[in-house]
Amino acid sequence: MHVYKTHGTCSREIHFDIVDNKVTNLTFIGGCAGNTLGLSKLVEGMSVDEVIKRLKGVDCKGKGTSCPDQLAKALEEAK
Repeated sequence: MHVYKTHGTCSREIHFDIVDNKVTNLTFIGGCAGNTLGLSKLVEGMSVDEVIKRLKGVDCKGKGTSCPDQLAKALEEAK
């Protein structure tokens, strides 16, 4: 299990596994429950590279980052 400490978002951590280059068991600690749960369900089973491509750079309220962007960064770090 990978654990990534987020920066600049309401969520505090992202937990996930990578199996055969696919994202599995994704959970966010903190953050907007509906959004992070929805995001987790959407990317489940998606390739790491596809998740990074789709989510990198997504901004939340002008913060320069977001939970999706933090997930992309976590996955890049895990690669």
